[in-house]
Amino acid sequence: MAGTKSESLRYVDAGTSLEVDDGFSDAEKAALKQINDKIVGKISLEEIMRFLFEETGSVFPCDRLGLAFVEDDGERIVAHRVMARYAPLLLDEGYAEELNRTSLAKVIEQSTPRIITDLRAYHTEHPDSVSTSMLVREGVNSSLTCPLSVEGRRVGVLFRSSRQANAYSEHHVKLHLAIAERLGQAIEKAYRIEQLAAVKSAYLEMLGFVSHELKTPLASIIMDGHALSKGYLGEMTPAQKKKVEAIVRKANFLHGLAKDYLDLARIEGGELRLDVRDGLDFVDDIIAPAIEMLKPAIAEKNMQLDIDVPDRGLEVECDPSLMKIVLSNLLSNAVKYGKESGVIVLTANKTKTNLVVSVWSESPGFSEKDQSRLFRKFTRLQVPELVREKGTGVGLYTTWKIVNLHGGRIWARSEQGFWAEFSFTIPQPLGQP
Repeated sequence: MAGTKSESLRYVDAGTSLEVDDGFSDAEKAALKQINDKIVGKISLEEIMRFLFEETGSVFPCDRLGLAFVEDDGERIVAHRVMARYAPLLLDEGYAEELNRTSLAKVIEQSTPRIITDLRAYHTEHPDSVSTSMLVREGVNSSLTCPLSVEGRRVGVLFRSSRQANAYSEHHVKLHLAIAERLGQAIEKAYRIEQLAAVKSAYLEMLGFVSHELKTPLASIIMDGHALSKGYLGEMTPAQKKKVEAIVRKANFLHGLAKDYLDLARIEGGELRLDVRDGLDFVDDIIAPAIEMLKPAIAEKNMQLDIDVPDRGLEVECDPSLMKIVLSNLLSNAVKYGKESGVIVLTANKTKTNLVVSVWSESPGFSEKDQSRLFRKFTRLQVPELVREKGTGVGLYTTWKIVNLHGGRIWARSEQGFWAEFSFTIPQPLGQP
């Protein structure tokens, strides 16, 4: 979508639009003064956006006002506040897209406002745009998007949309930019406060979950297993000893996995480095250990696991430890959230340039609206069948980061109520475009 020419899309030269407030009507100047006078007292994003939506409605065509921020080191754009004069909203708070796959990249990187004069025509030209499809279904026909900057830093965008086509002119761009300039610092301050509060709460919850639900009982299992296998509680038969040792190995693997989750801070800080090995057998070195660890859970739910891999084997280049985390996360989610006595299908293959892996399962799935939330940190979908299962909301985020670290891509599909499928590709060899 990014960089594609369109008859209905226009980028506006921000240089002339940012000069002075000349040419504004008395009503527009009054709205700008009101923003200057009142915005300082607004301490939350909700207050700022509500005030802006109500105060500027008389000087702008506006049925919808949205605010989105650049996150994950500039990789994604995420909607944080949406105000509208209609319902329901399909593209709502929490919606996220990879920035380089949208026409917003130019808006942010070059600080260039964007006007889409006819959203339906634009959607015809860009049928794969999920966000455009949602807006069209909401009845939006035109939009105006301006970059949001603070001291030269591009922090996000401010959207203004109308259900009328051709609703915005370059004069509206100038006014919208003037408003964005006045709002920039206040919006970023409120956003950072919300982020800090959310991160603190989520980290405490995650650490408490890992410590109580995983580390403590696993340590106990490992100690008891060692006591049994060493004969401290009586001699065991060779078969019994072999089984206990297998339990200890699996518990040790899970204990290490818990540590990997606690390494999330390292992943976030960019300190994680790939330990790449070439010539790995993806089936023996990655798939088999992940499945072995999950066999008891699969049996407990009476699930059927089908594995579709080439007979000739799969020789790959990757970080085996991190790739085991990826596959374990996807398979454990399929087991945890899958239907009792349901089917799981694991498929892996290689093209000339990529390793392609997918995990399909019979499960409650998720809605189109929830799809973009799946790989966000600490996000759990509010589907009744899924909420019943305990979780931190960090596994898919960790998976997304590891796949990205390999230069790959991960995505998900679903038919809600029936099935869900998670797929990823990584280049072979690594480093290929």
